[in-house]
Amino acid sequence: MEKWLDKIKTLKREHILALLLCGVLLLVIALPTGDATSNLKTQTETQPMMRQTGTTISSSSEARTRQLENRLKEVLSQVEGIGRTEVMLTLKSDGKRIVEKDLEQSQGKEENQEENAAGISDQATSSENTVYQRDAEGNELPYVTEELEPEIAGVLVIAQGAGNAVVVSEITEAVMALFGVEVHKIKVMKME
Repeated sequence: MEKWLDKIKTLKREHILALLLCGVLLLVIALPTGDATSNLKTQTETQPMMRQTGTTISSSSEARTRQLENRLKEVLSQVEGIGRTEVMLTLKSDGKRIVEKDLEQSQGKEENQEENAAGISDQATSSENTVYQRDAEGNELPYVTEELEPEIAGVLVIAQGAGNAVVVSEITEAVMALFGVEVHKIKVMKME
């Protein structure tokens, strides 16, 4: 016991403070946040919901793609000289939902007391937990902070007026401005 007291007396103030903070952090982590059955229920319900959310993303991106195609078709067909149009978009990615995460990080120092190894080693731990919100039915859903739109890989526009080089240039510039697609990924063709 006296050996430990002597070692504690030789520690610097910063080291003692760091050890105390690590002890408090361990106490906070060890405290239960609820009864074990409710935590188990939440964990088992979370997995299927995550899968459902992933499915929703891909089906909603298809719907979003169709919506973008129809909107572009309507707008282009109203421009003078273009006439009737058909539009097809291909996606590079289906989009992404970024969920809120709680990040917990802790650092500490541990004295190594093995025979062959001596010294102090740094330890850093981190963990992240997804933040959930409840919907109207009481289901827990991940809290989405940002939703990225699908990335467009290419655009095909078939238009009646595409025989005119000026019309083709206007269609290409419009698609570039609306979707940020490079010119070599846009194809404009003449409709029969």
